[in-house]
Amino acid sequence: MLPDLTAQEIGDLKTLEQFIIERQDEHAHSTGSFSRLIRDLSVAAKIVNWHMRRAGISNIFGATGEINVHGEVQQVMDLRAHNEFVRALRRGGECCLIGSEEHSEAIPINTNGDSGGDYIVLLDPLDGSSNIEVNVSVGTIFSIYRLPEGFGTPTVEAALQPGVKQVGAGYIVYGSSTILVYTTGHGVNGFTLDPAIGEFILSHPDIRIPRTGKMYSINEGNYNSFEPGLRKYIKWMQQVDAEKGFPLSTRYIGSFVSDFHRNLLKGGLYMYPSTKDNKQGKLRLMYEANPLAFIAEQAGGAATDGKGRILEIQPEKLHQRTPVYIGSKDMVEKAHEFLRGD
Repeated sequence: MLPDLTAQEIGDLKTLEQFIIERQDEHAHSTGSFSRLIRDLSVAAKIVNWHMRRAGISNIFGATGEINVHGEVQQVMDLRAHNEFVRALRRGGECCLIGSEEHSEAIPINTNGDSGGDYIVLLDPLDGSSNIEVNVSVGTIFSIYRLPEGFGTPTVEAALQPGVKQVGAGYIVYGSSTILVYTTGHGVNGFTLDPAIGEFILSHPDIRIPRTGKMYSINEGNYNSFEPGLRKYIKWMQQVDAEKGFPLSTRYIGSFVSDFHRNLLKGGLYMYPSTKDNKQGKLRLMYEANPLAFIAEQAGGAATDGKGRILEIQPEKLHQRTPVYIGSKDMVEKAHEFLRGD
């Protein structure tokens, strides 16, 4: 049995809400609305976590029979997660526009006839949902922008901002524990949900990704469809050289947020490149690549589409796709060398 926490240990615990309040001073002219937005997202995450823990018992595994905007089979939990986050953001009143991977159009939020709050939230409500039935960790990814000046009524055009314009981004991993990681451009911090008290507790302060790692994540089943430079890079990582720590290990879960979280903590590289059948890759720029690229850079890592910095891509549409190379900085730079043919 684990020992009871001492009074000192209990006093040292810091909740997500306490942390947010303490950090409000980092933002000029803070009114608390951004803090409330993060709180709303955390409440939705707790509800989705509750659904996840009961998925087998409640018989909510499997597909809805619908196809989402990306041509993918929508899972029951995809829809539930989407609904919970949209409901929480509507209720909170700090968000004026939502973009969701599970919805074909942007969702305007109207509060008493006005445009609502000042923030745009873009979501992948449940990344890796096809893994739920086999008990593999999945997650939620979110990205936050301010409504640009000149948009009295928020439209999809207001959301089409490059990743450098993000004012916040984060993800939640639903696994052996439920962890929320986020950044506002002042470092990266992680919070673990304590089921006993229903609060996210600061557990991973000031996360820094190692400059290099011992693992890479990629679906090597598509190897023959990769461009020549990437195939050479993979073979380079597989070379046998004990003194240099080679070969590197392959670790590929198939849930982007789960692979990213592991590499963020331990060091590593995640790659989802373009292929012959998917010239633009398969990951969504606005819902997945931008928020995790923001977190990677804030933790000392890097993210590229194979040609340039992901955060500098000017999006042309809400559901745009992009190749992704993300993780430890040295590994991303080495991938660049091979992709350029250096």
